Amino acid sequence: MSDLTISPVRNEPELLTFITFPWKVYQGDPNWVPPLISERKEFLDRGKNPFFGHARAEYFLARRGEEVVGTIAALTNDRYNEFQGVNVGFFGFFEVLEDPEAASALLKTAKTWARDAGHESLVGPAQFCTNDEVGLLVDGFDDPPRILMTYNPRRYREYIEAAGFTKAMDLWAYEIEVENFLDRAPEKLVRVVEKARKRRNFVVRSIDMSRFDQEVEAFKRIYNTSWERNWGFVPMSDAEIDHLAAQLKSIIDPELVLMVEYEGEVIAASLCLPDLNQPLLRAYPRPGVPEPLTMLKLLWHWKVRREIDWLRVFALGVLPEYRGLGVDAMMYLETARRAVPKGYKRAEMSWILETNDMMNRAISLLGGRVYKTYRMYEISF
Repeated sequence: MSDLTISPVRNEPELLTFITFPWKVYQGDPNWVPPLISERKEFLDRGKNPFFGHARAEYFLARRGEEVVGTIAALTNDRYNEFQGVNVGFFGFFEVLEDPEAASALLKTAKTWARDAGHESLVGPAQFCTNDEVGLLVDGFDDPPRILMTYNPRRYREYIEAAGFTKAMDLWAYEIEVENFLDRAPEKLVRVVEKARKRRNFVVRSIDMSRFDQEVEAFKRIYNTSWERNWGFVPMSDAEIDHLAAQLKSIIDPELVLMVEYEGEVIAASLCLPDLNQPLLRAYPRPGVPEPLTMLKLLWHWKVRREIDWLRVFALGVLPEYRGLGVDAMMYLETARRAVPKGYKRAEMSWILETNDMMNRAISLLGGRVYKTYRMYEISF
């Protein structure tokens, strides 16, 4: 084998190589969902992604001679470190051929970068943080990922653990059969929901798209308050939430984005996303194919053929003072009632911390089962 070199991305052609390298890794893998290249360019662009308002990153390419054999990114998230009271760096975009030496060198490069940046440990994989796609898939490889979830070869676990990383936290993805949920819904759940409606006069409604900006403001408050005590959480800045909302606006089904009001105040919200990965996999974007053609294929499978039967419960939160009153159950039940007539058969609730006992018990009672595990790793210096 030729000599191995690791070097940072320094120009646009190298960035495009960084973005398109995964097509080489996953060639022939029927469960890998390729991204839109334009979306990846924008995501990695330090001038366009608001994440870089409080973060820094370096992208690296591994080569053997002229051949690229791997990629990795190393980054600092100042907002995360300040909020969590820690001093960690992160790694992500770890992709490599069947090449243990290259894998080891890439991970060592990320560790060196983080150590030189003054961090005490390195956490990942994350691209870029827990508000984005995080975690290494360690089981459930026989199925494509849902929208905004990760996927990777089995060998990555061995590579990462061989480099000295140990488990920091497991993130669970639950599967629920929506089409049978209403028939199997526990009587207790229905009673709790009806009791909450009558006694507390909670009102469940769809997001009002004519007041989208105001609704996003309400969601910001719910999101940044509801999850603030969770492991790995970092509040999203106004710019980050506005950026995400703009991206999701054309994807969401308003009837499946629920807001719960009490005396005119939004006190809870849930965001379910149609699994756009299903039509995206059929459209199969790839380098060299004009993206407008890919988009036409995507729209055909999505809007015309309606080939989406999965939902992902992307976020669900209740303000702390209203927990334990059946508000979460109300959103679960209402989502199912609305999803079934639209042809959705299954829903993924993800991701859920393995240590979130209350949420894990609740989802299990609803008939959910853990069908995929995503692992966050850490190494101290």
